[in-house]
Amino acid sequence: MRARSLIPRFAVPVLLVLLAACSDTRIDRIETLPVDELYAEAKQSLEASNYERAARYYKRLVARFPFGRFTEQAELELGFAQYKAGDAEEALSTVNRFIRQYPTHPHIDYAFYLRGLVNFNREYGILERYVQTDATRRDLANARQAFQDFGELIQRFPSSRYAVDSRQRMIHLRNGLAQAELNVAAYYLRRRAYIGAQTRAKFLIETYPQTPQTADALAIMAESYRQLGQDRLADDALAVLRLNFPEHPYLGGGWPAKRSLWWQLVPFVGERRAG
Repeated sequence: MRARSLIPRFAVPVLLVLLAACSDTRIDRIETLPVDELYAEAKQSLEASNYERAARYYKRLVARFPFGRFTEQAELELGFAQYKAGDAEEALSTVNRFIRQYPTHPHIDYAFYLRGLVNFNREYGILERYVQTDATRRDLANARQAFQDFGELIQRFPSSRYAVDSRQRMIHLRNGLAQAELNVAAYYLRRRAYIGAQTRAKFLIETYPQTPQTADALAIMAESYRQLGQDRLADDALAVLRLNFPEHPYLGGGWPAKRSLWWQLVPFVGERRAG
């Protein structure tokens, strides 16, 4: 009985020593590898989708070898690893540093593209959930920054292999930002805050022209002006809506029995006009 009770007491310290030895070996390895092998380890981890390990090796490479071709590529791939690991702030810091330090790098266009991707994915979930949240309380700064990032890439490197995808993402962002503005305008309209409604609808039309949300914005402007007693402005907005979107539900003589998108957006308007 006494001998068996001694085993756990001695096994625990031995196990701790072994674990410490393994840890020291790993640390020694990352600190002693030459630059090419250190880069190879990081690259292998990146390709295996082990992004945290890749980031750790890239960081040590940059710290131990602050100059050279491996360092430049490691810094760029570090930003990607951090982005894939979900560490947006670190990724942005790394990418911005790369852009400052290596403005003539052969893959500098990818750095701008990656910066846009980081901000795009930070905001994507919010844009997708715009209907489920209070439209007046969201901060869409990251979406606007992503739009600016992709725009800068296209302006600086119009022939970049990433330009086409950047344009598509800009269209998505533009429509999402327009929808966010439309939600704010509709929010104010439902609460009969007509000045706020027409102001946001006008901002949408001026800032995001030719988006799918333009028609509803014109309808909100017309209704808001009408409620404010500004009939001339209401008629002007209505004329533009009728000219460009003649099938819009707001223009109908009566509201369809089936609830339209417009009816759902501003339900009290439909009820008043149908009455």
